[in-house]
Amino acid sequence: MTPGTPAAAPYTAARFFALVDEGVLCPDDRVELLEGVIVSMSPQNPRHASAVRRVAEALRTVVGEGVVVSVQLPLVVSERSVPEPDVAIVPGVAPDYDTAHPTTALLVVEVADTSLMEDRLTKAAIYAAAGIPAYWIVNLRDDVVETFGDPDTGTRRYGRQARRGRGQRLEHPIFHGATVAVDDVLPGRG
Repeated sequence: MTPGTPAAAPYTAARFFALVDEGVLCPDDRVELLEGVIVSMSPQNPRHASAVRRVAEALRTVVGEGVVVSVQLPLVVSERSVPEPDVAIVPGVAPDYDTAHPTTALLVVEVADTSLMEDRLTKAAIYAAAGIPAYWIVNLRDDVVETFGDPDTGTRRYGRQARRGRGQRLEHPIFHGATVAVDDVLPGRG
């Protein structure tokens, strides 16, 4: 871009999805819309993929009825952000999403190794602004789960943060008193 040339306008969710209909993006492209910018997602290494499977399985065993465990699918949280969280628990039942993507979640989980800073900064701000009540980062670098709660939509920050390591447990009101062991969501170090 040359000096004085205006920057391209940020993409909206509607325009982002239209790019697929127009053939500019393919449905299998690993991209997401974050604050108006189309961002490519890194390929998954085996530990990342294992953690996604582990998180999804662990959450399916503790959530009650009236929610859907969504794995790596769009979550339209604002006009300019359509992340594809590794795992999200969304309200309702599967048929609720036959014609539209979810617009909120009760819990969002990102698995992070190379994306750790983006997940802590950009995605935490996006999820807090959307009022997502709980956000977890399965931090593969440090072998912990970082938990975020009490979102402040105005400041785009979570008021409560903690780290849980092996031997500890994770809670959420939708688990109906059950907990998830951190050991069940973290893959082995190999």
